[in-house]
Amino acid sequence: MADTFITNMVWIAEDFIRGYCFYRLMKPFMKRAVCAGLAYFLIMMLLYIVPFHMNYYAAYVIGSFIVFGLVCLTDRRNYRQKAFLVAMFSSMNWLSMTMAEILYDNLYAFAENTDYMKSHTEIMWIALYAGVCMVYLLLEFSFMIIGVRQVLKTYRNKSEDMKTKEVIMLSVPSLMGMMAYQIIRNYRMFYIIEGGRDTTAYDILTVLFYAVSVIAIVVAIVLYQDIKAKQKENRQAEYLAMQIENIRQHIEQVESFHQNIRSMKHDMTNHVLTLERLYEENKAKEAMAYGTELKTALSEMTGEITSGNAVTDVILRERQREAEKLQICFHSEFYYPKDTDINAFDISVILNNALQNAIEHAAESKTPYLSIRSYHKNNAYMIEVRNSFDGNLQWDMESGLPVTSKEKADGHGYGLLNIRRVARKYSGDIAIDVKDGEFCLSVMLMMK
Repeated sequence: MADTFITNMVWIAEDFIRGYCFYRLMKPFMKRAVCAGLAYFLIMMLLYIVPFHMNYYAAYVIGSFIVFGLVCLTDRRNYRQKAFLVAMFSSMNWLSMTMAEILYDNLYAFAENTDYMKSHTEIMWIALYAGVCMVYLLLEFSFMIIGVRQVLKTYRNKSEDMKTKEVIMLSVPSLMGMMAYQIIRNYRMFYIIEGGRDTTAYDILTVLFYAVSVIAIVVAIVLYQDIKAKQKENRQAEYLAMQIENIRQHIEQVESFHQNIRSMKHDMTNHVLTLERLYEENKAKEAMAYGTELKTALSEMTGEITSGNAVTDVILRERQREAEKLQICFHSEFYYPKDTDINAFDISVILNNALQNAIEHAAESKTPYLSIRSYHKNNAYMIEVRNSFDGNLQWDMESGLPVTSKEKADGHGYGLLNIRRVARKYSGDIAIDVKDGEFCLSVMLMMK
């Protein structure tokens, strides 16, 4: 009776350890990870209590599928990533359990063959069994928690969803580990029970193989994350190159703008003389029409937005025309900070990215509007971009920035990251507030 009670307690404690480790693994990847850990514990307990007419391996696979379904219902995103995490955890669980079991068997075999144990009563044997079971649980927990910590440490981009090919590639070490677990376990049981031979050397190799299998899982994640980081750097470089090309085009437009101003200045004397002659000849109506045409030409040439810098003027006017084509109400109170160390290129990166994102979001809202303003207090220069926003945002837990559909689709959507990079260059940062159907981006730059 005592050994049966201890065995049942070990099963419960083992499932609790698995549920806790699963919670620790899923916590950075999903909301309500506690529910995932609790579901894992309860499902595995159910598989132990209910007498299924199938082998343990098949029952555990079915339990893993049930856990995956519940995790997806709890957090409806990144399904492929969740499939990989559940498969990887199942493999690490079996490998850790078997390593602990092999060490448990050898420790118990060593203890039971000592003269001390042979000379003691049944109570001492029960105490030995309970003690070795505690060691087994401690070993299993240690192996699993170390594996989980290494995975979390190496898995850096936790908010990014996986492609199907990436799931298959990363799941291969886990699947191989699961198959090896079943084959080696059955062979070991047959080797011990039927052969009756000394298995010490074989057990050492088996533990090493299982440990290497866990390491292979972690190494695959490391290589995957390195590849993703390189891809991210390449995409950011491409995006920055595109920004530089936009700035080059803006500079060309500024040069063209100044050329037109010089031409207008050259012709202004003639325009003034023409107006004087019309008024001298009492042709007031013609003079007014001529003046209206001249005013329109000047307005089209110089634009209505004047921010104090030719480059930012071009960007603001260009984005204003783009917004008006989409029937977005555009309002600007932006001015360029003079006599500071903040250069026009950095400001243009902020404006291009912020206004592009704002126009995209505002265009999808029911009452589209966009406003930008800037001000400074002491040595802090602030830029605020507000736009109508009817959607929902998912947040990257690592960067603290929204994860946009643009990021998921084609790898772009690094606008906010570029804005933050510029802000931190000037010892500042960005803040985002979404409230009452409005998206507000605030950028702070510290001026010298």
